[in-house]
Amino acid sequence: MSKKYFFFDIDGTLTDIATGKIVPSAKEALDKLQENGHFVAIATGRAHYKAVHFTDAIGINDLVCSGGGGIVVDGKLIYNEPLNHKQITSILRHADEEGVGYLLMLDDSERVYMKDYRFLEQVGLRKELTTYIYEPTLDINQIDILKVYLAIPKGDDDKYPWMKEMPYLRFVGNYVMYQYDAKKDGILRMIDTIHGKMEDVVVFGDDVNDIVMFDPRWFSIAMGNASEELKKHANYITDTNINDGIWKACKEFKWI
Repeated sequence: MSKKYFFFDIDGTLTDIATGKIVPSAKEALDKLQENGHFVAIATGRAHYKAVHFTDAIGINDLVCSGGGGIVVDGKLIYNEPLNHKQITSILRHADEEGVGYLLMLDDSERVYMKDYRFLEQVGLRKELTTYIYEPTLDINQIDILKVYLAIPKGDDDKYPWMKEMPYLRFVGNYVMYQYDAKKDGILRMIDTIHGKMEDVVVFGDDVNDIVMFDPRWFSIAMGNASEELKKHANYITDTNINDGIWKACKEFKWI
């Protein structure tokens, strides 16, 4: 059996959305894949500091994180690329001009920086664990930025055409996030770093944000609970995650 290079999304793929925990048969499949000599990694939009809590718990040491901007090899963060400086500072200057609040993630932690209190006034506290640092002398032109939280409510996107200068994500109603959304690039960087074979890559995902890693140069598997849009890009559709979809796919192709 040739060595394969597996990359798994977390939420809705490895984990049960209802519990937030890894599906037991998925954990068993990951262990078996590693026992059989395959390379097993996670590919997630989560920042490194968040993702490692999950990977450490399940015994995975390799990780594409921050939506492809970060790479972890053998437990070490070897790459964590900031956002395009020209594009993101342009957006932030527009935000300043129009009084839109924002928070900046500048390092690999739950800390966010703000030069005023507009984001908190417009949005309030984020639901996730966050440490807010007030820094009135913050100069966006002199810093690298990993992520931005921008206080634009759902439905107001068209009022601010400048916010579309970069792709963004919205998971809650009252703000958007600018972060890397290029899992494919992260996978390619990982394969190059470990001297793997691109044609032996296998990816598993469940939602539209995984479309970016369903590349025709390798094999892509959609979970049975995946979005219909993602399924259109898949080479194979397995059972739902909670019905042992990962285990069944790995058995089907004799990887375990």
